[in-house]
Amino acid sequence: MPREASSPDPTPVPRRYRDPALTALRRVVRKTVLATAVRFAADVELHGSENVEDLDGAFVVVANHSSHLDTALIYAALPDHLTTNLAAGAAADHFFMSWRTALGPVLLFNAYPIDRPGRPHKGNHKGLSLALLKSGVPLLIFPEGTRSRTGAMASFTPGVGRLCASAKVPCIPVALVGCADAWPANNRLPRWPRRKVHVLIGRPLEPRPGEGIGAFTRRVEREVVDLHDAAAERYGLRSLAVLAARRSRRR
Repeated sequence: MPREASSPDPTPVPRRYRDPALTALRRVVRKTVLATAVRFAADVELHGSENVEDLDGAFVVVANHSSHLDTALIYAALPDHLTTNLAAGAAADHFFMSWRTALGPVLLFNAYPIDRPGRPHKGNHKGLSLALLKSGVPLLIFPEGTRSRTGAMASFTPGVGRLCASAKVPCIPVALVGCADAWPANNRLPRWPRRKVHVLIGRPLEPRPGEGIGAFTRRVEREVVDLHDAAAERYGLRSLAVLAARRSRRR
């Protein structure tokens, strides 16, 4: 009888993403070094933490991305039980070309490599995001793909929607308001005196029955925009539409 074709082996998940010793070390570093750095860099106000108090298991956090401060803010803002093994996606071609560039992100943010199209990188990390989710490791991903240089937000890539649908996990939308002013993408250090920034955590979203990946991704993107602009209006900051118009005028 003909042999049945075997299914491809799943992407292996290195032990470091859930290693108890590394988890404890990251917790100490975050509570000391990272917390101090965030307080130095910005005057942070958190909104919506009650939306994720009861969340458990794997999930995907997404946010707009315009500053070096963004990742640290999200780790500082989310409840401790959600950041225990939270793994931040980082560009393989930038952070994982050597152990020296990878050490900081791995130690602080449990970072894992994401291959960006057209960028040279070491190794093949295809399937790692999904494998991490299926092993119970939650992810932080910036779906724009890179930091905005103006504070305006680019369209989200559909990979986030595909991950949530494939792993059957919720997506947590987060809006970061004022980060581009607090620590502009092209500055080496945060501005001083500290700027006010707001971190808004939305309610977890899941794909609806019959909702396609593209439609779900756009719904997540709209939620981030709505969270951002509602806070911007409330606190007298610039909306994403205003930031996008400024970017267009500069071209």
